[in-house]
Amino acid sequence: MKKIMINTPYIKLDQFLKLANVCGSGGEAKEIIQRGCIYVNDRIETRRGKKLIDGDRIRINHEDYLVCQDGD
Repeated sequence: MKKIMINTPYIKLDQFLKLANVCGSGGEAKEIIQRGCIYVNDRIETRRGKKLIDGDRIRINHEDYLVCQDGD
């Protein structure tokens, strides 16, 4: 599982995909999300504005990610 660090209380799903280098642009993120390929906490997520918080688990094409809030 790859840990993706954020330094804000939340990150939107489309921004997360870019931060995790899953995609290179917002348009590409939107397309991936709309295809229903993203699982957030074991549920299909199709809202690109979905807010992800510390501890959320994301699965994309059999790759697992964990949102971790930076404690600084």
